[in-house]
Amino acid sequence: MNIFITGGMGFVGQHICRHLLQAGHQVTACGRSAKQDKLAHPDFTYLSIDTSEKGDWQEQISQFDTIINLAGVTIFKRWTDTYKQSIYNTRIQTTRNIVSAMSRDTSLFNASAVGYYGPCQDESISETHPPGKDFLAAVCKDWESEALKAAKKNCRVIIGRFGIILGRGGGALQSMLPAFRLMLGGPLGNGKQWVPWMHIQDLCRAVSFLLENDDSDGIFNFCAPQALQNSDFTRALGKALNRPAVIPAPAFMIRLIFGELAETLLTGQKASAEKLLNKGFSFNFPNIEQSLSDLLESK
Repeated sequence: MNIFITGGMGFVGQHICRHLLQAGHQVTACGRSAKQDKLAHPDFTYLSIDTSEKGDWQEQISQFDTIINLAGVTIFKRWTDTYKQSIYNTRIQTTRNIVSAMSRDTSLFNASAVGYYGPCQDESISETHPPGKDFLAAVCKDWESEALKAAKKNCRVIIGRFGIILGRGGGALQSMLPAFRLMLGGPLGNGKQWVPWMHIQDLCRAVSFLLENDDSDGIFNFCAPQALQNSDFTRALGKALNRPAVIPAPAFMIRLIFGELAETLLTGQKASAEKLLNKGFSFNFPNIEQSLSDLLESK
């Protein structure tokens, strides 16, 4: 495949780029940085582009048979009104610009998030569950709506609703490790919220799996088969690091530090991977203990 990736230098994007290059694909990634020094490969090209803005880059879209859209600023930052607008615009405007430039028979893999469902307490969530009513749910709903417009051009559209992605070199795990290594780790709030998580290797494999199977389209939850509550997750991480994980972060403190974002951290979704499994995808890392052992192993 000849693949164009937005957000290709982000945490998830870099892993997907490496995975696709190792599989023999040609990859063109774009990002806002003027240059990149993280990937060197004869089949890799980097473009410095702000994809939330229209531009000459859109004329190149027709050269690619596959588009992977991961663009969007991180949500893990205090949400001012200005930053919330940036969360929205970097996702919706980029997707709108991509779809407007796509031609027939192109495949689009568009990222989304399980935040689409909003807080769901202990309810098991499949891809048919309706959207939530909070800010992130509204962002995901509009994000997916823009991507699905590509189907009107006879393009194949796959939407991956990502959970918490665990991997080396960034993401949620990297941000948690310092506190746990200092023996300051523990549950968030009461720890009962569900954590839909996935090993980065399985995410990369699932993206390839769906793109390489022509009959795969529609919406897929990207999370491991075994549902996990926050307290169980922190206990497993503490055990993997041989550190206690008993110091909770009180809900009031999380709200004080993170503002509106705190509600996302203190709630969750018991999202199901059943659709991926029914499609025939096999997880290499289906449980949290195996995943953490792999990710924390010295290499």
